[in-house]
Amino acid sequence: MKKIAFSLAIVSLLFISCKKEQNPFQVSKQHIGLLTDSTQVQDLKTVFANDSVVERLLDPEFTYNRTDIDIFDKASNKLLILTPNKVKEPTSTIKTIKILDPRFKTDKGISTHSTFADIEKNYKISSIQNTLKNVVVFVDEINAFFTISKTELPAELQFDTNAKIDAVQIPGKAKIKYFMVGW
Repeated sequence: MKKIAFSLAIVSLLFISCKKEQNPFQVSKQHIGLLTDSTQVQDLKTVFANDSVVERLLDPEFTYNRTDIDIFDKASNKLLILTPNKVKEPTSTIKTIKILDPRFKTDKGISTHSTFADIEKNYKISSIQNTLKNVVVFVDEINAFFTISKTELPAELQFDTNAKIDAVQIPGKAKIKYFMVGW
């Protein structure tokens, strides 16, 4: 009986010690570090206990009464910008996360220090959207979109907001400005 209890204790300790700890900078379809698609605004101070959480109510005339929540590390570097589904609602979940810090990486190593070639090599591009100052590259596989400044494009594409931009027109060395994950 003692051998069985001792064996169970050893197996339990091994099981507990083998539990993989979540990487606080890993980006995937359902989570960004410790932040998940079901995390509520009221839980952010717990999730980011070692960081600063700053809520900003944006001008309602231009942003449709949107609230953004900035996450800063202890060195005052802005890591993320979170947009909740509902304004001033503690039980609201997060709708979008803007990733600014290069330590945040997808499972395939893509960060804000990556290039368009890195995205293209690692993910299937779902679509590309042409905006006023940027090109937005959508990757449905991870619910993300990567923003690249139009200054990274050939001159003939930089000022034409109506041009359809294909992946072959974006230089491989074009840098990612930031990327976002939406839930």
